[in-house]
Formats: sequence, C-alpha cells, structure tokens
Amino acid sequence: MKRPPKAPSITVSDVAREAKVSKATAARVLGGYGRVSQEVRDAVLEAAKALDYRPNELARSMTTGRSGSIGVVVGDIENPFFALAVRGISDAARLSGINVILVNSGEEVEAEKNAIRVLMAKQVDGLIVTPAQSGEIAHLEEIARSTCPLALLDRALPELDVDTVTVDDRDAALNATRILTRAGHRRIAYVTAALLSGDFRGAESHINTSTVRERILGFLAACREAGIEAPERNIHFGSGRSEGAHAAMHALLQSRDRPTAILASDSVVALDLFKAIRQCGLNIPRDISLITFHDADWTGVTTPPITVIDQPVYALGKSVAELLIRRLKGDDRPSERIVLPTTIIERMSVGHAPDESGQAFESN
Repeated sequence: MKRPPKAPSITVSDVAREAKVSKATAARVLGGYGRVSQEVRDAVLEAAKALDYRPNELARSMTTGRSGSIGVVVGDIENPFFALAVRGISDAARLSGINVILVNSGEEVEAEKNAIRVLMAKQVDGLIVTPAQSGEIAHLEEIARSTCPLALLDRALPELDVDTVTVDDRDAALNATRILTRAGHRRIAYVTAALLSGDFRGAESHINTSTVRERILGFLAACREAGIEAPERNIHFGSGRSEGAHAAMHALLQSRDRPTAILASDSVVALDLFKAIRQCGLNIPRDISLITFHDADWTGVTTPPITVIDQPVYALGKSVAELLIRRLKGDDRPSERIVLPTTIIERMSVGHAPDESGQAFESN
C-alpha cells in the first residue's frame, strides 16, 4: 500500500507571495529581526497564519544567528520549588516566542558543567543556571565572559557580574527561627539535604551553596540572639532521600535530646520529616514544632497544616527569564541583582516548647 504523498511545506517565499512583500521582508518578520512597519508586520503574520506556516528552526538560526531557545539548568526538577520556578521561566519565554530547554544537574557540579556544554553545543541564545556550588564556578565565569547572556536563579555568586534573582534567605531563616525561640524552644534543629565536606563548626565558607549558607547564618543569628549556646551542633546536613539519611532522621527524632522544633530547608525535606515524626509516634506540634521553606501544596492540607516561609517562586522564575530576554534584545545596562521578599504563613505546626515533664502549652 502506497503512502499518500506528503503535503509540500509552506516556505517563507509562499508567505511573502501571500502578503505581497519581498522574501527578505517576510524573513525579517518571521525571524524576529530587523525593522519593518507595523502594517507590513501584520500582513506577513496574517499570511503566515492563513497558510499555517511553520518555521524551519535550523534555517532560521542560520539566517539570524539565533536558535530561538534558552537553556535552563536547575538542581532538582523533582523539587516543587524548581518545578514552579521553571513554570515562571517558561511562561515568560513563551510570551517572547522563545523555547526552553531544561536540564537537571542533580546538585552535582560535574553534571552542571556537562549540561552547559550540551546546551552551548545546541547554540542556545542564553542560559539560566541555579549553581550547584559556589566554590567551583570557572565554567560559569567562562560563560559570563562570552557573548552568551547568563542569569542566575535563586543562588547568587558575588564574583559573577551577571543578572541574578534571589530571595533574602538569611532574613527568612532568621524570622522563622525567631518564631520558634519566642515559643520557648531551645533545642531547635536546622535540617537540610545539602552535603558538607568535613565537620561544620561555624566555618560558613565551607558551605558551597549560597542559599544553604545564608539560611544557616540566619538560623544561627536567631539562636544566638535567644542565648542558645553552640547552635551549630543542631545543624544536620545530608537529609536526602537515601536510606542512610532516613535512618539518621529517625535517630535524631528518637534521641534523648531530640529537638523540640525543626526548621526544614525545603518542602521535600519537610515532607520526609513529617512522615518520620508520625512513624516515631510523635505529635506536631505537641512534641515537635515544624517550619519549612516553600509553601508546597501538601503543607496546607496536612493535620496540622504546616507553617511555611512562602517564597515568590513563580516570580523568581519569571523575573530571571525577563532579565535574560532583555539581554537577548540588546539591553546592555549594568547587571541587576534582584532580591524578592518572602513572607511567613503561620498555621498550626508551631506550639510552645514542652516543659521538663514533656508537657506542652497550647499551640499557636
């Protein structure tokens, strides 16, 4: 049985003929470069729509020197935070007719380097990166020196003079921890999936991720403000999805000096903590108070609902994409460092610290 012949592709020449303009003029309109009158632009776009014209991306990139796409490298696409941020990026890019190529680094710097090599080989017009580490950034410095615009999402690198959009992580952690100290808590743990090489003894420079470092600094500041001695002892790294991490989490909750309150670094860690607390037969907030970064969907429907640090995640993604798109359009103003505010949504997961007998006051 013979296959029906393929319908001929609609070309720029066909659109030009339909719009009664030259091929070069039609190419400028369809390629998004050069200048034409609004009347001509409307005629070409109307003709393209009538003919169901679909651009040949390879041919367009050869003509314009642009691929019409940007590369985005994030740490963990399974984390709801990054999923929502990428949605903000994608929506802003779509409005400008730009495609998004998403790559997950798994928070590993070598994977990040490889992702950037692949994206550059695909000739993306710009890059948005959430750096896996702040201690190994030579590959990002190389991009920043090139003609390919680079913008950073969520994590700042002071050494790089590029557009950056973050939140004030230190202030957010400070205010969240104050809620716990003002409720009488003294044994407060900060739990994060981030890894640390060697022991943590207050040497913040050993932390290679800016968000982790800033949140820990805010946590420590609030603890010291409340007169809590050696709060560094209560920082727990490596609370990821491995069996070892889960075992360590249970050991923490079952220890003699278990914390009476926990600040979780993100909603993924917080959900694991929530499950572990239940599995250990403990009650929120009677036995343990819990606050987490990021207002994930689940935090508002649990019993009790969880107090959260609400980050403007969608706005983070949208803002960083808009900055990058501005560069793609030729804007050469000095780089911007935008810091978006956070808010704390107080729910029912914070109660007063238990007294020595283990009894707690009524929750807030």
